[in-house]
Amino acid sequence: MFIEVEQNLNCETSVFLRFKELGPARRLRQVKSYERSSRGEWCDIVGWTDNEDRPECQAMAQPVEESGRGAAYVVYGGTWGVRLKPEEIREPWSLDSSNQWGEAYMLLTDAHDLRLEEGA
Repeated sequence: MFIEVEQNLNCETSVFLRFKELGPARRLRQVKSYERSSRGEWCDIVGWTDNEDRPECQAMAQPVEESGRGAAYVVYGGTWGVRLKPEEIREPWSLDSSNQWGEAYMLLTDAHDLRLEEGA
């Protein structure tokens, strides 16, 4: 699988990465993010695109082989990466919110840091 995200309004990082898939991708609703706390915090997550009318799309998690870590889960979304907000923040998704942030992708080693969509 390939992940390509160019620098954009959601995230400042551009990436082009290749991973060896170890299983199917699954729909994701929350991840534990270590961005703001070393203990981690549960965050809602969506994929983000350049579509001005509806930039949100489905965030996905896929088991992959990652050099240096062995098996891991790559978390990805749309053409502009993924967008996160702490689960207790109940506001619409927006690039203007200081409670939200974007990432090109995430790489997590623990399946316990993923909360999949029901039935996914």
